[in-house]
Amino acid sequence: MSEVSAAIEPPVIDAHAHVFTSAMPLVPTAWTKPDYDYAVESYVADLDAHGISFGVITAASLYGTYNAYTLGVLDRFPRLRATVMLDIDTGRSEIADLARRGVRGVRFQISPRDPLPDLTEFRFRRFLKRLADAGMHMELNLAGHQLAEMLPALDGIDVVVDHFGLLRSEGEMEGVGFRAMLKAIEQGRCHVKISAGFRLPPDRLSVYAARLLQVAGPEHLFWGSDAPFVGAEDRVTYRDTLDTLYRIVPDAADRRAMSDAALRFYFF
Repeated sequence: MSEVSAAIEPPVIDAHAHVFTSAMPLVPTAWTKPDYDYAVESYVADLDAHGISFGVITAASLYGTYNAYTLGVLDRFPRLRATVMLDIDTGRSEIADLARRGVRGVRFQISPRDPLPDLTEFRFRRFLKRLADAGMHMELNLAGHQLAEMLPALDGIDVVVDHFGLLRSEGEMEGVGFRAMLKAIEQGRCHVKISAGFRLPPDRLSVYAARLLQVAGPEHLFWGSDAPFVGAEDRVTYRDTLDTLYRIVPDAADRRAMSDAALRFYFF
């Protein structure tokens, strides 16, 4: 444990991590193929080792709509919640059952080169209504131009934007995606995850966080580790992600407000 973080209160909740095994089926378009396990037991051990009480399992695009492992995790660990990926024709009763088991939202991620679905079409609107009726949210990991198009169409449902809203966004904080996200935040229906900072320019993270704190306030921000740092396993540790949080959100009151907001959103 570093001297910087040893005396700092850890977050109460890690709102973004992935768990998987090497036996899980990968989609044909998987951008990488992990040849190792990061089973739920490893994740819970990381939480315990760093004093974190709760966690959120985020659906990984590598596994598409294969949600069986995540659902089994939720059945075994009451301290965890999850998002999944679903087909838009998933029925109302199945969605309600997923919510009862601890699924809190549906993650949507496509290649920056791919077109969005027809956001006005009946099946998509029906899907949104079914999610909202079950108390679920939409979680977006999209390019900036895709965020700008999709966010205004997600009326009537809570939205969470991954990775500062900047991982695939053109134009940084002046780009169309980031501006659309700020507008959604101002309308009170959008939260943003401060996660995967190691995938962004390290010298810009404090600037990004300061802008989000100024516009959104900590009550609209969640912290996530993005464990096990797929594609960056050899250069990032769990402790590194915490130290980054303490550096870019230096006020302990802001960090606690973020934890409280995530607890309310995912658990209560």
